[in-house]
Amino acid sequence: MDHVTPAAADAAADVPGTPRRVVVIGGGPAAHRFTEAMAARATASGTTGTVEHTVTVFGEEPHLPYDRVALSRRLVDSEDLTLGDTALWDAASISYRGGSSVVGLDTAAKAITLADGERVRYDDLVFATGSAATVPPIPGAEAGHVYRTLEDVDFLVGEIGRLRERLGRPANVVVVGGGLLGLEAAGGLARLGAASTLVHSGDWLMSAQLDEGAGQALGRLIGAQGIALALGTRPTEILRSPTGRVLGVSLTNGSQLHADLVVFSIGITPRDELARAAGLELGPRGGIVIGADCRTSAAGIWAIGEVASIDGVCVGLVAPANAMAEVTADRLYGGEAVFPGIDDATKLKLSGVEVASFGDALGRTEHCLEVVYADPARGLYQKIVVTGDAKTLLGGIFVGDASPYTSLRPLLGRELPAEPGAYLSAAGAEPPANSDLPDDVQLCSCNNVSVGAVREAVRGDHGEACTELGPLKACTRAGTQCGSCVPLVKKILETELRKAGVEVSKALCEHIAFSRSELFESVRILQLTSFDDIMERFGTGLGCDICKPTIASILATQTNGYVLDAGRGGLQDTNDRALANMQKDGTYSVVPRIPGGEITPAKLKVIAEVAEQYNLYTKITGGQRIDLFGARLEQLPEIWTILVDAGFESGQAYGKSLRTVKSCVGSTWCRFGVQDSVSMAIQLELRYRGLRSPHKFKLGVSGCARECAEARGKDIGIIATDVGWNLYVGGNGGFQPAHAQLLAQDLDDDTLIAYIDRYLMYYIRTGDRLQRTARWQEELPGGLEHVRDVVVNDSLGLAAELELAMAAHVGSYEDEWAATLKDPERLRRFRSFVNAPTTPDPAIVQVLERGQPRPAWPGERAALSDAALTDAAPTSTVQTSTVQTSTVQTGADFFGVSVNEPDDTVPATGPVLLSGARIPLRPADRNDTDLTATGRNATGRNDSGRHTSTDAAPVDGE
Repeated sequence: MDHVTPAAADAAADVPGTPRRVVVIGGGPAAHRFTEAMAARATASGTTGTVEHTVTVFGEEPHLPYDRVALSRRLVDSEDLTLGDTALWDAASISYRGGSSVVGLDTAAKAITLADGERVRYDDLVFATGSAATVPPIPGAEAGHVYRTLEDVDFLVGEIGRLRERLGRPANVVVVGGGLLGLEAAGGLARLGAASTLVHSGDWLMSAQLDEGAGQALGRLIGAQGIALALGTRPTEILRSPTGRVLGVSLTNGSQLHADLVVFSIGITPRDELARAAGLELGPRGGIVIGADCRTSAAGIWAIGEVASIDGVCVGLVAPANAMAEVTADRLYGGEAVFPGIDDATKLKLSGVEVASFGDALGRTEHCLEVVYADPARGLYQKIVVTGDAKTLLGGIFVGDASPYTSLRPLLGRELPAEPGAYLSAAGAEPPANSDLPDDVQLCSCNNVSVGAVREAVRGDHGEACTELGPLKACTRAGTQCGSCVPLVKKILETELRKAGVEVSKALCEHIAFSRSELFESVRILQLTSFDDIMERFGTGLGCDICKPTIASILATQTNGYVLDAGRGGLQDTNDRALANMQKDGTYSVVPRIPGGEITPAKLKVIAEVAEQYNLYTKITGGQRIDLFGARLEQLPEIWTILVDAGFESGQAYGKSLRTVKSCVGSTWCRFGVQDSVSMAIQLELRYRGLRSPHKFKLGVSGCARECAEARGKDIGIIATDVGWNLYVGGNGGFQPAHAQLLAQDLDDDTLIAYIDRYLMYYIRTGDRLQRTARWQEELPGGLEHVRDVVVNDSLGLAAELELAMAAHVGSYEDEWAATLKDPERLRRFRSFVNAPTTPDPAIVQVLERGQPRPAWPGERAALSDAALTDAAPTSTVQTSTVQTSTVQTGADFFGVSVNEPDDTVPATGPVLLSGARIPLRPADRNDTDLTATGRNATGRNDSGRHTSTDAAPVDGE
């Protein structure tokens, strides 16, 4: 495209000293970044008292520009997403006019027209109109909703609550689109309590950014969160009742999904209608055509962000939009900056799952190699794409564990300093240190900040030195957008400070100048036994919620005393104070220890009787334990009296300590078992129970190489061999999964236990606060080799001391709940009200669902306030074409609400409200059977909340 040379400004702008009028259409992130760039250049120009440009931004939405990337956070919290410092808009030369729609553009007169008829002249015009959510042209599409703005998100939050209140059950939501926003929408709505189904035309999620292996791994993780997937299909129609209420969605594969709400998130359409009407050149797929200088085909008009089409492509990512904004601002100030190209690197957390891709992620470069680690069972996938000689980095994809992204992204297009496989962290590899990156490497792609720029800021080469992370981010802008580069920024900061001879603080908090490991050793050597002694010796002030629990944990490890005695109760976290995990409704969970997962029928019967007697929600945990939810604080001693009398101990699911030792049945029963994994697991769990540590830790014992106990996903994993045991260390699941690494092999029982003793005590002494074993191991100088030297080779001469410390723990162990029940003073803690110790907390409201209690949702609580509870609820009979008649309680019946739509087709089992002094399950409730769907959803999975029948009778409550 040939760009028109900018025409001379009009007469007003020709007057010497008169600032040029810059008008921006659109009030999104691109407009915000452009305005910041203009303000920064005005400050840098240093022309005191002279204003070269005025900037006026016209936004359709009433809000100041906000972070659209973070919209998913708004689903669960009414968070303020406003971008940057709002003081930007207070400058005399900058103004923001929200709620102002631009409806006309006269390029000849250099003027825009607003919806109210006002005409505004400009010297330079910047299109930052962004894009609109695409809605498919299908029947009933007008009944769907989109996920694009604050108003969209706030509506969806309110609608989920309204549907739950009206229907007496979770809303069934179908989200169309398996890209970034679709996944965020489905995950956010699921967290609000909706039953989410995600429909995607590709055969795997994020099919435009991820290859099949990564997409399938992501699908497993998303599916594990209860989000149903309908892949390889598209919607053909939104089904509605005669009154217009949404009933469901029909798909191209011939199936139908029940839906109360449909959300479209299938892509974006550039908002180029104003430019189209004004005759500007548009791209083949829409968008305003720009060159490398961001100029359009019209004089004095520029385009940035999603509305800009460069090389025939419109890009909906932050980094390209920011780059365009910077180029345009530079050009307006007489510079010659050019757009560096599209950087489509992405690192996000989608529904709690880490996903990252960059460069040639799909391996399209000729003769490239793909180095892949895949663990489908755990939902882990890591791929690095390199040139044919395996030296130069071309791209990568990470799902489940995106930790390598930070160190690899700056090396794109460069020769890797190590073998590609060294960066596959999920496989237990250890990448080389990345603090020696060249200065010209791009560190922050969102804001185009190089490693050298960060180093210069730390050194103060161009002004005051930035020696703390916050000022460094503000000064360089690195890490201020998506935040994925912050860990690397921090490492470079610490490295530069050390080079300059500046001590890098490892202070635990503002009250304790020591790191946790330093404090642990000081307390051990001086044999301090109280918080007051420690604070008097090493601290200042009264302490905080960081140092208090840390000190409590250190004292518990070293003194092996009761965790709530000697003034230590007030130091503990909420869960430790109650010796139970607090849940979202203020009740607690009860987790008896079941060593190795082995339990007798008699003990199972005791747990069942406790659950029935106290009406507790019961669930099998991922660690082969039974979790009982919904106990009130004053009920905990009663429950534990029964359990302790039956031979149970606290499972300590509330503490930073040993959680479980998972095992398979091993050689006892399994045809393939080569060692007795159950006996070993029980021995280890009884040995390490109650051991307080920097973070929780878990063990797994597998009786053969088939690894049924998933031992390599644990902090300590033991896998049987024909001649003994292989010991793996430093693994974990959760937020940042890591595979345990082999420490030693073919060990006998005694050597295995000795090595585990040493490993755990060394971790407890040297780990940082809330640091898992995987991260601790990574950050030790020498990593796994250092651990092997200390644990196996006894390089520090600590082996005997570490084993002795563990023996002291084993010899002094006492079950915390058994100790509590023996002491009336300790029992005084377990009261909801000091002056009424047996009175239940009336704020606890629960409902009955699938035969078990659960916390009430806000809509149900509101309905309860208007309905009088009775001991016997009305019943309603529901029948579908394929389900036998079943008597169920419906929410509307129980609330006393009468809602009856003749066209209603959705059977429901509305929850029964339980409140105050909890109502025990009636016998009829225990015998009720859950209604199941008359059809299957698109994944082939039966789901009682997603019905597809169209011939069921209406149900009260909808």
